[in-house]
Amino acid sequence: MYENVEMKVVFATELERLMAFDERVVLLDADLARANGVLGIRRKFPDRAFDVGLQEQNMASIAAGLASYGFIPFITSFAVFASRRICDQVTISIAYARSNVKIVGSDPGVAAEMNGGTHMAIEDMGVLRSIPGMVIFEPVDAVQLAQAMPAIVRHNGPVYIRLLRKAAPPVFDEHYTFDLFKADLLRKGMDITLFATGIMVAAALAAADKLREKRISAEVINVHTIKPIDTETVINSVRKTGAAVTCENHNVIGGLRSAVAEAVSDGFPVPLKAIGFQDHFGEVSKSDYLLQKFKMTPDDIVDQAIACLTLKHSLTAQYA
Repeated sequence: MYENVEMKVVFATELERLMAFDERVVLLDADLARANGVLGIRRKFPDRAFDVGLQEQNMASIAAGLASYGFIPFITSFAVFASRRICDQVTISIAYARSNVKIVGSDPGVAAEMNGGTHMAIEDMGVLRSIPGMVIFEPVDAVQLAQAMPAIVRHNGPVYIRLLRKAAPPVFDEHYTFDLFKADLLRKGMDITLFATGIMVAAALAAADKLREKRISAEVINVHTIKPIDTETVINSVRKTGAAVTCENHNVIGGLRSAVAEAVSDGFPVPLKAIGFQDHFGEVSKSDYLLQKFKMTPDDIVDQAIACLTLKHSLTAQYA
């Protein structure tokens, strides 16, 4: 249904369908409706879709007010504005007040491309993950996003959707069944686990193929919900493989790597390596170049997996 369709189009189509079904669902944007693909919704639902102008903080506060009257607001902006810029409003007006607001941040990490380092959200998950009560979700492809939208509306509480605007490589097919709070086991393995999210899932699958050529069996898990992380699936996997690499289009501090490390350190400590921005700002360039520069390609995942396995074998020998 959504083959080679931009993720922003999938989001807009599913949101429009939800708004037609449920009059409580409303949309707010801050002068980015065209960029985020929701301009048509404003035309179709003029009484329930609003442009607040370049006032992201005000947008978050209006959404909290609407939620207090029983509406289910979606607010959309670039990820840098939907996290850093409105952090106080998200913390107090939305999360502290337990407001049922859905926050959509587009163009995370390298997806910002030519907008450069100032507009490259590589800390958005870390910022929002530290706020109590937040759910943080990053879809991997169009099939998952389409199934996730109704589940996100049904969830009573704030949700941050980390949205790629462009088309995403397909990972799931029509047989997929989505669970907001359950990670997806994409490939079974015995030697090491690759935990990935968003655009890095396809890279992790490609890395697993390369590792197989080296006779290394890699388990691949799509962690679409970073908070609350599916601790059970994480622990069950590392208990079997004994080593892990996290792969994220985000700073390695505060996002998926931190969530997995916390779960593993509490439940079953194993060697852990990380793919992502190594505490470094982004820069202006196309995503392919940025992925290479910041060592986030399938080959880089393979290198980190081998390094992690070396550490695993060293520890095994040391404590044998």
